[in-house]
Amino acid sequence: MDKEWVVIVGATGSFGKVMVERLSRCGLGIVAIARSAAALNALVASKPDLVPCIADISDDASIEIIRAALPGTVRMAVHGPGVSVAGGVVNVDTRALVDSVNIKVGGLLRLVRAVDKRLVKDSRIVAIGGHYGFEPTAYAAAAGVANAALVNLVRQLSLAYGARGITAHLIAPGPADTDRLRRVAADRARMNETKVEAVLDAMKAESSLGVFTEPNQVAWALEILLAPEASAMTGSSLMLDAGRRRGLP
Repeated sequence: MDKEWVVIVGATGSFGKVMVERLSRCGLGIVAIARSAAALNALVASKPDLVPCIADISDDASIEIIRAALPGTVRMAVHGPGVSVAGGVVNVDTRALVDSVNIKVGGLLRLVRAVDKRLVKDSRIVAIGGHYGFEPTAYAAAAGVANAALVNLVRQLSLAYGARGITAHLIAPGPADTDRLRRVAADRARMNETKVEAVLDAMKAESSLGVFTEPNQVAWALEILLAPEASAMTGSSLMLDAGRRRGLP
């Protein structure tokens, strides 16, 4: 049987590197996509068997670049790029908000179009969103809007690809203690005239477990979605938010 591949957009980020490590242990080939050649080279140094692909998922040109890099059947396509910390809803730069939607929503469409002809029955399309798409907040405007749009797009993809036996999923982690989160916390601290550590403590307290999500937990969810039993689930949102969501359903 030919080797199956996982395509990861955002492979050099805090979450992406853990995904690469965990999914490569499952015997899958990895196509690692990022904008930075330096970051990809560093990843290849630790994982020389992966296929690096330099592409800007915010640009339509990335479709052909990714398509040309695919070595074989795509078992899973993972869209997990980071977006800029754009501020709260009262002061967010509207261009930054639009850019976030382009990267998250437009980027997922570009990824799917790039891998479409390499998808087979039981392939998975996975978007990494975030709990702000379900629980709006005044201090994370771009993340909230872009991740909420992803929920709808994943549902649409589940309908479009269901006849081919291909499923689509959203994973919505809560905040993880990464460099990006600390930038978000710094922005919120400036708004509230407080300290970053106080903001981080308050963010932990927003979850019923009082903890941040760990990147390895998100990678675990991807591994679970690869199981044959997961074929009964599509258009779904997996909440890995440590109990931050308060609303129903």
